[in-house]
Amino acid sequence: MTTPLRQVWARLGGDPAGPDRLAVTGPPAVLRSTFAVTDAGVAAVGASLLAATDHPVGLDTRALAVALRSERYVLRGGASLGAPFDPLSAFHRTADGWLRLHANYPWHRAAALRVLGCTEAQVPAAVAERAGVELEAAVHAAGGVAAAVRTQERWREETGAPPPLVEQRVVGDAPPRPVRRPRVLDLTRVIAGPVATRTLALHGADVLRLDAPDRPEMPLQAADTLPGKRSALLDLADAARREELLAGADVVVTGYRPGALDAFGLAPEALAQRHPGLVVVTLSAWGERGAWGGRRGFDSLVQAACGIAADEGTAEAPGALPAQALDHTTGYLGAAAALLALAAQRREGGTRHVRLSLVGTAAWLQGLPRGGAADVPDVDPTPHLQEIDDLTLAAPPGTVDGSPLRWPRPAPSFGTAAPTWR
Repeated sequence: MTTPLRQVWARLGGDPAGPDRLAVTGPPAVLRSTFAVTDAGVAAVGASLLAATDHPVGLDTRALAVALRSERYVLRGGASLGAPFDPLSAFHRTADGWLRLHANYPWHRAAALRVLGCTEAQVPAAVAERAGVELEAAVHAAGGVAAAVRTQERWREETGAPPPLVEQRVVGDAPPRPVRRPRVLDLTRVIAGPVATRTLALHGADVLRLDAPDRPEMPLQAADTLPGKRSALLDLADAARREELLAGADVVVTGYRPGALDAFGLAPEALAQRHPGLVVVTLSAWGERGAWGGRRGFDSLVQAACGIAADEGTAEAPGALPAQALDHTTGYLGAAAALLALAAQRREGGTRHVRLSLVGTAAWLQGLPRGGAADVPDVDPTPHLQEIDDLTLAAPPGTVDGSPLRWPRPAPSFGTAAPTWR
């Protein structure tokens, strides 16, 4: 029987016998959804565990349910660091259907309000006067983020075949690099990319995350996705420091929309010329092809545009997956792909590029068998949380040789590290 895990593992190019090393325990469904979210999570997290070690690994689905919603459980000193979503980040009725806005970052929020020409309290009425597709285009053109709700059929008619779940290619010649503790340059934000690099740090990589000095991260996102990493501030226009970091890296992970970092020489082909032997992992919302390739995007917007929200909702209103499952599963798949590509580089050489997208993950999820899970009880998160100094976080899911994985101390701190390798 081809399970989602075996399907994913084969697409990643893993050893066919690898999935035999994973023992899965717990209920078969732990997240209430029309879609096979638990199976997808097992496949993605299981692949990351298998790629990280040759030892037997385990995964409890209850721990998985907590990990896939890790941002919900973050506390500092026992107090919440805020809600994961801004009040405007919601479904809004349009003149011809529904629109999903994303306003978690202040610059995206400001763009939406400029387009609508109203106050926050007036947003529902302003949205209701406009057509969804017209409004999503206007918000995007203004530097914001929005997506009209579509059915899967309409989405495919507009955009064609979705990108593959994972794409892997060699973009340049290079000799195999020596085996050492991997250095990962983390140029990602929000969830998918940071989950990928958080997972690499968990499995022993030296991960250095860089953020622009004028783009502060939300405290909740920083606390949730920085464990095990060092976080520094750097303007990528500082070519000398940027190239020094690239020269010392083994893996570069980017999570911005396609082309956004090309001006800094961070396209995979450009990196292959200047720094042969790197593993380059690019994660995006919409993939790199077609009219949507250059757009900003987030998990909730991909759900809205590609048909998941329509299928997860009712006749009265669209719905959402029980977790930011596209983000989290793409992140774990990205970590697995990076680890396998790194191993291949050390065996065979080459500059290797791995490409994933939220919309590719969405299409894969939509293609998995749907059984429905209306009676799935909520998981008690308490046994699956970890205290790190004054932080409460979702513990990393999985075991190796029967021992549970744990986040290392100290607690993460945004922007306080020097932008250098150890």
